[in-house]
Amino acid sequence: MRKLRMGMIGGGPGAFIGAVHRIAASMDGLTELVAGAFSSDPAKSAQTGHDLNLSESRVYGSYKEMIEKEKSLPENERIDFISIVTPNHLHFEPAKLALENGFHVVLDKPMTFNLKEAEELKKIADASGKYFCLTHTYTGYPMVKEAKQQIAAGKLGKIRKIFVSYPQGWLSDFLEGSDQKQAAWRTDPSRSGIAGAMGDIGTHAFNLAEYITGLQATKLCADINIVVEGRKLDDDGAVLLKFNNGASGVLMASQIMAGEENDLHIKVYGENGGLEWRHTEANSLIIRHLDKPAEIWRAGNGYLSSFAQHNTRTPSGHPEGYLEAFANLYRNFILCVQAQLSNGQPKPEWLDFPKAEEGVRGMLFIEKVIESGKSEEKWLNI
Repeated sequence: MRKLRMGMIGGGPGAFIGAVHRIAASMDGLTELVAGAFSSDPAKSAQTGHDLNLSESRVYGSYKEMIEKEKSLPENERIDFISIVTPNHLHFEPAKLALENGFHVVLDKPMTFNLKEAEELKKIADASGKYFCLTHTYTGYPMVKEAKQQIAAGKLGKIRKIFVSYPQGWLSDFLEGSDQKQAAWRTDPSRSGIAGAMGDIGTHAFNLAEYITGLQATKLCADINIVVEGRKLDDDGAVLLKFNNGASGVLMASQIMAGEENDLHIKVYGENGGLEWRHTEANSLIIRHLDKPAEIWRAGNGYLSSFAQHNTRTPSGHPEGYLEAFANLYRNFILCVQAQLSNGQPKPEWLDFPKAEEGVRGMLFIEKVIESGKSEEKWLNI
């Protein structure tokens, strides 16, 4: 199959996540960035296109212009899919327009600005016949996929307890008071939405809990805090969860834990044993048993499931990380798009990436967490 042609919306000067997406998309040589509307400022978009060695004719001043002009190109020239890496308030309209005009979409999380937009976008994605990928990065790690397969195979028995935490420390100070671009938009309700830490990293923890266990949370009870004076959105919180099989869980997400980086950590316990995965030791999965010592399973080994092996790029003992996990989502998405273009059938391993349903679940989590955090009636149905 030929390389897929990729267009990007967002990812201009000062953007962190745009560069991550570009690296991840290119890692396997399956796609090529050929077009972009990188900023709402046409001059900045043009500069980014120049820096990326793109043709001037394929660098646009707005996403609407890009979608309109790319659609008018011959089929063998136009982009195949669009990667959207804008702040949250600029997710829905570009994704909607892209899908409605026949382009596959990769969208950074959370899915949209609010739940209503997410539900509408899912309907559009479902009706479009196009692939839609939401970049919940951590589901791309091989040992996260192995954890999911262990539970799906019944190795732990019925799941009883889930602990998931995501501590960060980068917002321990009033960073948005400086010219730090990432802090400025992530703590701004007009651009980020109703949630701060819970929308930014709490959704990752929530998604990981549901992805690994295959369960869905049905009720939650939240304690939400604004710790740093002057901040407009939550920077710390904890959530109690109830799941659809009767299991209970605890979720913590905080961005004011000084000295912490990105220590996403999950433990799952069933009738017969447990498992544990930690982002700071991403190549390892701890498997616990009732009647024998714990085991440490490692990425890159032949005893792992086909899902873990498909998403491993290097021999055992060679660490893989964030960029590779991100690239796994892109590769699986791209393989599915290529299969559709060739009238083939995607393999189950290729279809294992977050889609619109996970996006709606994430927005539902955000809305209910904030509602519970502000209410005296703490337990709410999801």
